[in-house]
Amino acid sequence: MAVLDQIEKKVLSGLPITRQDAGFLFLEATDEQLSELSTSVKSRFHSLDEASYLIMAIVNYTNVCVAKCDYCSFYRLPHAKDTYLLSTDQVCEKINALVQLGGKLVGFNGGFHPKLKITDYAQLFSEVRRRYTDLEFYEMTVAEFMFSCKVSKLSYDEGAQILAASGTRWVTGGGAEIMDNSFRKRHSPGKFTVEDYFNGQEAILRAGMGSTATMVIGFDETLDERLNHLESLRAFQDRVGGTLASFLCWTYKPWNNEFGGNEISTNEYLRWLAVSRIYLHNIRNIRTSVLTKNADALLGLNFGANDFDLPTEDEVTQKAGATISHDFEAILKTASSMGIKAVERSPWSVRFWNNQK
Repeated sequence: MAVLDQIEKKVLSGLPITRQDAGFLFLEATDEQLSELSTSVKSRFHSLDEASYLIMAIVNYTNVCVAKCDYCSFYRLPHAKDTYLLSTDQVCEKINALVQLGGKLVGFNGGFHPKLKITDYAQLFSEVRRRYTDLEFYEMTVAEFMFSCKVSKLSYDEGAQILAASGTRWVTGGGAEIMDNSFRKRHSPGKFTVEDYFNGQEAILRAGMGSTATMVIGFDETLDERLNHLESLRAFQDRVGGTLASFLCWTYKPWNNEFGGNEISTNEYLRWLAVSRIYLHNIRNIRTSVLTKNADALLGLNFGANDFDLPTEDEVTQKAGATISHDFEAILKTASSMGIKAVERSPWSVRFWNNQK
């Protein structure tokens, strides 16, 4: 196949593929071809006989949110009866549960709470860090950060400086979903445009904090909308000098929300993961989602991924139908059966973040 041969030559030569190439691969390449090409790109950065993982929790400190995304099963509007905003002690109870399971990293994720300012988040995170000096933290998501800056009447740079000064090291790339403005108008008009999202994330990076890239697939997005996401992300990574440390793709869970629908197959997920690895040549760490695909996510290690989390909790996805197992050994057996050694890493492992083989 002439087109596939041309794409393969680009990939093996280390050249970036085009969005047209990426679309062709997703639609026309076989699973075996996608596996081989994505593994070839992965081998530039990582040993193929190993993968890294981390035990972590996503602590949801509030379910109050005014964004009203139709695909969300978690949020509650401010005056609903079942809203909550956890105290610091309640947050720490959740962290204690992670510690009992051997976890090393806590991610925080809430909603667009209309009364929480950046200083409120900085105070919470500072106190948590004081109590847990042996843990590391992802504090907020980019989308939450942006909304809180608006509530605080601060620019993104001013808000980022407050977080950085309080000791925050990382703000995850959450809230990206599909980075296409038509998709966002359909499903999450209370969030931000693609351009504004990247402005917020760039302010976080300018302040000296780290961040990551994320994507959620399986709504009603078109292939063009998915490709727009990858294209804008790759351009942003070039613009910030390769600063984003990783890309995590997971799947939409369709239960208990307004939008509904059906979950995409594991095969479609793996194929898109491979396309993402091949197209995102400037992001070294591609992560597969145990949170939404359970042990099947480890099949992604043969489709370009090199890392994964073993989550202990995340109410956002659990409300939408995700199931979490604490039988980590059973999950890790999937990697072993593939001839891949799963190596637990530290949150800021030099080997992971700097990709030293």
